[in-house]
Amino acid sequence: MTQSHFNTVFLARRTILLRTLQRMVRSHTTAEDLLQETYLRVARALAERAIQHLEPFVFQTARNLALDFLRAQRIHARTLVDDAPVSDIHNVVAPNGALDDAAHANRLLEGLNASLETLTPRQQSIFTLSRLHGASYLEIAEQLGVSTSTVQKELKLVMALCLSVAARLDH
Repeated sequence: MTQSHFNTVFLARRTILLRTLQRMVRSHTTAEDLLQETYLRVARALAERAIQHLEPFVFQTARNLALDFLRAQRIHARTLVDDAPVSDIHNVVAPNGALDDAAHANRLLEGLNASLETLTPRQQSIFTLSRLHGASYLEIAEQLGVSTSTVQKELKLVMALCLSVAARLDH
């Protein structure tokens, strides 16, 4: 397959290729750009290897370029607008649901904090070592000089207290 044969095929199919691209991307200018890119890619491919079925190859190349363009357009639409000032982005108000969630979380933390302050020092240590430091029951038992059964029972009481605080706030 020679370059001159490709030029002949391309020129003979140019109009239908352009219409196909326009239907896909809904823009004459973009379709023209994609058509030019199709020509360049197929010409480059011909320089590297022989292409058995030139016409279908040209159409598939054009279609793939259009699909790549549409995919990139969808991705761009999902991202921030490039020319939006950062100050505008930071001034966007959170939806009421987010504010309600934050208020609920604050009430939950206040309730948990107040309830945890009523625990004995040993219960507070067990809770802190287990939930904040990730210590095992055995490690806690050895550090506090109690049995692992005691650690388990105390932690169960503390967790029940936490669950009751959460349940009170949900009602």
